[in-house]
Amino acid sequence: MYSRDFDKNPILVVAAERQSGIKLERVLSKRAFDLILCPFGLVLTAFVGILLFLLNPLFNPGPLLYSQHRMGLYGDRFTMLKFRTMLPEEVVTNARPATAPLEVERITPLGRILRRFRLDELPNFVNVWRGEMSVVGPRPDAWEHSHLFWQTVPRYSERFRVRPGITGLAQVQGGYADSANAIRRKARFDSYYVRRASFALEAFIIWRTVVIFFSGFGAR
Repeated sequence: MYSRDFDKNPILVVAAERQSGIKLERVLSKRAFDLILCPFGLVLTAFVGILLFLLNPLFNPGPLLYSQHRMGLYGDRFTMLKFRTMLPEEVVTNARPATAPLEVERITPLGRILRRFRLDELPNFVNVWRGEMSVVGPRPDAWEHSHLFWQTVPRYSERFRVRPGITGLAQVQGGYADSANAIRRKARFDSYYVRRASFALEAFIIWRTVVIFFSGFGAR
């Protein structure tokens, strides 16, 4: 299959459900599960969004949302939404003295709290509602990173057989991937999920996500 956004460069994914080993009934039941959870997630997103709308002018000046191109099902590009946790680059550039080091800390104190409890990812429920993501699945990487990883990281391409998720096996077991070894480990977890996905595994991932919400495991 060729991704529409790759300008006809081949991406190593399997388009047909029978080829990918993912049964149609599982795809439909998983989508139904997503749509059942989505209203609750969207209500929580709206509640947190209102709080941030009031707090941001004081503690996190700038737009409420942050968007970035990510790679999703079958390698298609989509725009993922998050609550913004960093100062806009232009704000940092204008505020930095000429003698200050370039590596200025952009994450705001309020942004750290959002990341600590993964609240910055709540707008992902909008992507779930649109059908671009699932509640559980491989966490989508930035478009440019994915373009590199699927060519260099073993098993990485297998993630494109399913919709990317708000939470996934790699996140609850391996934490935040910030090194080459961690990225390869994450790809192995994602490959296991794609091959062995089941209701029990998804329930385990959701349970671990709740535990991590309170522990802050893997926060960055």
